[in-house]
Amino acid sequence: MALSRGRRWIVVVGGTLLALVLLAIGALQFAQQEIKDRVTAALGPLGSAESIDVGLTSLHLSHVLLKAPPGWPAGEPLRADEIIITPDVRALLVRRIHIREVVVRGFDLAVLRKQDGSLNLLPNLRQSVNRADQPNGATPAVPSEKQVDRIRFEHGNFHFYDLTVGPPAFRITVSNANATVDNLHLPSLAEPTNVSVSGSIKGPAHTGTVSFDGWIKIASRDSQTISKLHGVDIVTLDPYLLKKAGTRAQVTGGTVDLTIESTVRNYHLHAPGTVTVHNLQLAESGNPLETFMSIPTHAAVAALKKRDGDITLHFVLDGDLRDPKFSVREGILARIGAGFAQALGVSVEGVAKGAGETVKGLGNALKNLLGQ
Repeated sequence: MALSRGRRWIVVVGGTLLALVLLAIGALQFAQQEIKDRVTAALGPLGSAESIDVGLTSLHLSHVLLKAPPGWPAGEPLRADEIIITPDVRALLVRRIHIREVVVRGFDLAVLRKQDGSLNLLPNLRQSVNRADQPNGATPAVPSEKQVDRIRFEHGNFHFYDLTVGPPAFRITVSNANATVDNLHLPSLAEPTNVSVSGSIKGPAHTGTVSFDGWIKIASRDSQTISKLHGVDIVTLDPYLLKKAGTRAQVTGGTVDLTIESTVRNYHLHAPGTVTVHNLQLAESGNPLETFMSIPTHAAVAALKKRDGDITLHFVLDGDLRDPKFSVREGILARIGAGFAQALGVSVEGVAKGAGETVKGLGNALKNLLGQ
């Protein structure tokens, strides 16, 4: 018996809906395969993942490893228990890369600071991504726009390797670390990117905390950030806070608190801050040439006993980031150097011969902590 007109419409509508559902599923699978192919290409010959699973709305990578390229002095660039990538499927269907979120859990990430002060991480990864955008046998194409709304690092470790105080590279590990990076627009990187990092720095006697919050325009280097250290063992930061002048004094104890509010506009840095050293203890060897911050150790020890080992110093850093030597105004740094000696109760005249080295050493130390 022929179907009634109403039933025929039901069959037609139902068939159409079924076709649309199948089409949507096919498009989703195509889009997810697209992002999987791009991730595989991005890992390149130096990267691997134990498994790459494609879900309905996300891509799950387990036990990810990025091996070090030749000449990389900072261990394995990346190791992660899992990475979850959530793409914008609609964007993928029109051949546009828009990642809503990337979550990296259980990670160890190496960050290398080269001798020129520049930072480098995940070597070769960006080149692999760019190669993946180029058709086989074609000339390099203009990189397509890519947008990442948020990257979250959870329950891991950042390993900072600093060649400015080496070689070999000096290593500091920020453990129990969590971080977020919001609003990345590639390749221009002209928009403000919000960054938040927190973690711990474990020393021989204390475990301190570190935090970094603010925004950065990566292309222009304009930024506004706040960096904080609290309760960090001073010996952990020894290469940054102490200046070798003759024979360096041995630090046997103490912690440091540091707050820096940094603003960069048109490559000009303005960064007021405060550093407080608690319970600073210096060992006396009897060597008359031994110094702490270019101040004779015996004088520094005597002054510290009167102040219960605590020193607080306020400073302002100003300089042009385009200057490779980061020439900070001598007048401001001279007052910082003199202020440190006066805070200890040591005569400025008594350390006049070392004042120049004190100013230079403190300026370089604070510049290093800022991470220029």
